[in-house]
Amino acid sequence: MARATAHPDHHCISSEDIQGTEVYGADGKNIGEIDHLIIDKVSGRVAYAVMSFGGFVGLGHSHYPIPWSALRYDTSLEGFRTNITEQQLRDAPEFSDDSWEDRDWETRTHRYYGTPTYWEGRGGL
Repeated sequence: MARATAHPDHHCISSEDIQGTEVYGADGKNIGEIDHLIIDKVSGRVAYAVMSFGGFVGLGHSHYPIPWSALRYDTSLEGFRTNITEQQLRDAPEFSDDSWEDRDWETRTHRYYGTPTYWEGRGGL
């Protein structure tokens, strides 16, 4: 069961409940799950969901940050739906721990996925 359904009547949700929630492409195919969230310290907005996919029994999986605004919760799937494909994730701008300090990387990432930036007042929570 998707953890994001832990409190289906609540408007807010704990990040603990989002971790492990499945992500589905536009075709309904499972493309991964949410590993963790990245929150902008100043605005408090959720900026990215870091997706994990691939691997077997937790080994060999990859992590990819995607803009939070690229996800929509779908109650029928009990998971998140996105138009992002697994191939897009694989071809995304290269990510490293230093990327969080690089607004240019963030701008390229948002352009790549076709989403508004969270720091310009759109996207995020």
